[in-house]
Amino acid sequence: MGRQSRIRNGWAAGAALVLALVTGCEGVDGGGPTPSEENAGAPAAGRAVSPLRNPDGTGPGLAPVTGDTDRATARELIDGLDTKGRGPRTGYDRDEFGYAWMDTADGVPYARNGCDTRNDLLRRDGQDLRFRSGSDCVVVAMTLDDPYTGTTIEWRKQEASEVQIDHVVPLSYSWQLGSSRWSENKREQLANDPLNLIPVQGRANSAKSDSGPASWLPPDKSVRCAYAVRFAQVAAKYELAVTAPDKRMMSRQCGG
Repeated sequence: MGRQSRIRNGWAAGAALVLALVTGCEGVDGGGPTPSEENAGAPAAGRAVSPLRNPDGTGPGLAPVTGDTDRATARELIDGLDTKGRGPRTGYDRDEFGYAWMDTADGVPYARNGCDTRNDLLRRDGQDLRFRSGSDCVVVAMTLDDPYTGTTIEWRKQEASEVQIDHVVPLSYSWQLGSSRWSENKREQLANDPLNLIPVQGRANSAKSDSGPASWLPPDKSVRCAYAVRFAQVAAKYELAVTAPDKRMMSRQCGG
């Protein structure tokens, strides 16, 4: 059994202590005509949930990780990650991860459901959703509780860039840490996996760029451990190393 397999198994066993746990960023496209709006939406399913209770990324938001037990579980997950140096961006291109927001990245939630990944995420996290007339997919207005800044955004598609979809583990970061050697299918999964995607304030997402946790953390300090957990969940799922400074910073956010 390889080191990464032992890490995954050890992490899964530790996570079972808490509710039997199994467990580059792209802007929202504002192109196309502005559709008519209608009150066809419904609130997102439930309030923001802790990443420790959202191992597949299908629950909304990013609730703080609190309590000694949960924070210990978070540190165990982070401690199990491998580290390596960040390599060059040579050869990196967004297209290496498939076309943006494809619905055909098999092997991840929401794949082939008839709605693109971007709108799947807006539907997951948004409340008071409004859809394009005649559609139950294309979100044109919503209320978003932004986990990164702790603010509430009244979003309209006419001002699309106010909300962007963050790749928690940026695609460029993953390329420099090893995804350059992955299969095309695995890269497409990373780019479209809801575990690695969160709708957030556009300015915060732009400030993050392709940074790891040692260089950028959410402005809202209350979710920094949760953010570190989500970063670690993605890295563990895809057997991706992180840099040593990133690992230290992630552990520190959860009391390590």
